[in-house]
Amino acid sequence: MRGQKHDTFSKEFREEAIRQAREERRPLTALARDLGIKYSTLRLWVKQAAEADGDPPGGERDLVAENRRLRAENHQLRLEREILKKATAFFAKHSK
Repeated sequence: MRGQKHDTFSKEFREEAIRQAREERRPLTALARDLGIKYSTLRLWVKQAAEADGDPPGGERDLVAENRRLRAENHQLRLEREILKKATAFFAKHSK
C-alpha cells in the first residue's frame, strides 16, 4: 500500500490563504472550500503562522479582544453606578 501524495502549494498561495483567514470574518471551512484545500491544512497553516508571529491562535485572539472590551465596559458601568449612588444619596438627603 502506497502513501498518499500530498499537494504542495506555493509560499505565496499559503501566505494569501493565511491573510484571508485572519482578515475575513468567515468560517475556515468555507474559506478552505473556496481555496480548494482541506480545512485541516488551512487550520494548520493559520496555527503555525500565529505561533511564528507570537500571537495566540485565532480563537484565543478573539477572546483576548472580547475580554479587553468587556473589561472596559465593566469599568464604565462601575463608574456610572457610583455616580448614581451619589446622586441617589444627594436627592434623598435634600428631599426631606
